[in-house]
Amino acid sequence: MKMATTTVPVPELPVQVLRPEALNSIDQFWRASCYIAAAMIYLQDNALLHEPLQPEHIKERLLGHWGSSPGLAFIYTHLNRVITEQSLDTLLVTGPGHGAPGILAPMFLEGSYGRVVSDCPTTPKGLLELFRRFSFPGGIGSHCTPEMPGSIHEGGELGYSLSHAVGAAFDNPNLLVACVIGDGEAETGPLAASWQGSRFLHPTRDGFVLPILHLNGYKISTPTLLARLPKEELRALMFGNGWDAIFVEGSEPLDMHQQMAAALDECVRRHRDIRAAASHGPIHHASLPMIVLRSPKGWTGPAELDGHRIEGSWRSHQVPISNPRTNPVHLEALEKWLRSYRPEELFDTAGNIHERYFRLVPPVSRRIALSKHANGGLLRQPLNSSKLENFAIEVGQPGTSLAGNTTPFGEYLAATLANNPHTFRFFSPDETLSNRLGAVFTSGKRMWLESQLASDLDAGELSVDGRVMELLSEHTLEGWLEGYLLTGRHGVFATYEAFANVVTSMINQHCKWLEASTEIPWRADVSSLNLLITSTVWRQDHNGFTHQDPGLVDVIANKSPAVTRVLFPPDANTLLVCMEECLDSTNRVNLVVVDKQMHLQYTSLNEARMLVEKGLDVWSWASNDHDRMPDVVMACCGDVATKETLAATALLRAAVSDIAVRVVNVIDLFGLATYRERPTAVSNFEFASLFTED
Repeated sequence: MKMATTTVPVPELPVQVLRPEALNSIDQFWRASCYIAAAMIYLQDNALLHEPLQPEHIKERLLGHWGSSPGLAFIYTHLNRVITEQSLDTLLVTGPGHGAPGILAPMFLEGSYGRVVSDCPTTPKGLLELFRRFSFPGGIGSHCTPEMPGSIHEGGELGYSLSHAVGAAFDNPNLLVACVIGDGEAETGPLAASWQGSRFLHPTRDGFVLPILHLNGYKISTPTLLARLPKEELRALMFGNGWDAIFVEGSEPLDMHQQMAAALDECVRRHRDIRAAASHGPIHHASLPMIVLRSPKGWTGPAELDGHRIEGSWRSHQVPISNPRTNPVHLEALEKWLRSYRPEELFDTAGNIHERYFRLVPPVSRRIALSKHANGGLLRQPLNSSKLENFAIEVGQPGTSLAGNTTPFGEYLAATLANNPHTFRFFSPDETLSNRLGAVFTSGKRMWLESQLASDLDAGELSVDGRVMELLSEHTLEGWLEGYLLTGRHGVFATYEAFANVVTSMINQHCKWLEASTEIPWRADVSSLNLLITSTVWRQDHNGFTHQDPGLVDVIANKSPAVTRVLFPPDANTLLVCMEECLDSTNRVNLVVVDKQMHLQYTSLNEARMLVEKGLDVWSWASNDHDRMPDVVMACCGDVATKETLAATALLRAAVSDIAVRVVNVIDLFGLATYRERPTAVSNFEFASLFTED
């Protein structure tokens, strides 16, 4: 019996969008980009083939990825056209892992790269410098690294491109965020979950996210799943995820240019229609337009070599002609390939780029490579914060009163949301109430565009204007927050300690991004990534062993000390001070570990400030070594460990009447490192004053 299928209607697009002059300009710009992308993989000299290609013109070691580069250059070229014609502010997120040649080439060609990297101007000398730096130590990576202008997403972050794009679009109503998703990347779990971002984009408050699923058919050596799905099945899959797909398919360049131009125009028009409808009627989720670009892998590259198919096969994934320096057949094939782009038509006799290319290049302020949103620190404004005195709890005699550590912080979060309605969001995977942070709902409801039921109100009100982002996908939330921070805003991500490890690789990559960015002079400071980790290893009363894993602390501890910090506030007031300091900081990953249950309280707000500032200090009230050297130092780090240490101290002093005990509380875990290793570590003298010389 044949199963019934739901047919998603295919939009009728015009066949001819581009006039002959515009079509020719676009094709030439793309052809020049493909030449540069291919040549930067191979050439260290003779950049424009002014003489026959010789072995010494070839790099000794060939590194780079050609397979997705022509498709990426194709997308960049067409985005330039629609940006110019429709005056769009655009951010491009590039998902395919090693597609840098396809992005660097048009950036260089339009002059944007040379504006940021001054020794790579749009001249023959600058072009050769670009070639020599590409995939060379200390030079340019083969993926979209922090060193690449216009990037907020680098190639090692496989699977996070769409979540980064959605995060960048939050509260950016005038921004088009184009996101290229590789078909290998589309097979990852994080990317599969991130399609749900369409259901969290407010049609008037947020920007326009345009996914471009680039199907070129192969990963490193095997076919990709989505590329083999029948067209209608793929349309239905995307439609079920909240996206209405427009297909651009083929290999003949002029036809593909017309298809892509029509598809981009339709996507922009449809988004504006959705926004207009939301401006005059009820706001709800609407299927958002996207593009499925199906082109050959290694498009325009060599068709065959050594009896094997290259273009349109997995063999074009990386370096399609492997040995031109020592193999004459390969050298001849490479020269034939590069000359097929007719570089003598693309550049003048002096090797300069023809002025005609700049007809479709957007004004400087709108160029993808120069978008301020991709250098979010340029847009970042400090948070409008509330005084901690409004949320601190009263503490009398230390260790005699109980309170929830996270509850006052929930009230602080609510005030922060209210004071920063366009630049702050809170992210949590359906754990806000569980983590005793429910006060946040007094000023920031859960974001929700789908249908609502009366029973929904039992667990916190849902709202189309919500700013509390809850989805049961840690990957997606982490990606949203990273995209939000890298484009100049602020946020906090709270989750259970055991489940925080789900996003370990994402945090790893973000640490690397921050570390590299701090060494790039033109990258401005961005808000820190703040992770509040609750339901800790010590207290899992009903979940037990399955919910116990403090491994994220280990991960952060082995990252660069310049961009990481791990804090263990022992009570409510120290948590408030820690989070205030974290939200004010830049260029860091701050891991704050605290239990959500009721706990003994120890510090007043002023005492908490002094303790957090120092990172670790003696608790005189819990010590009895005031007039002599201690016999033993009891050190503790974290709320439960602090309570157990204080209990052990009491038992010890009861058992040994004349023992001198000193209690040291540690909030900043890295305060215990050597001063050379960590910038927040205490000096050797300070360490000895706390723990004694011996």
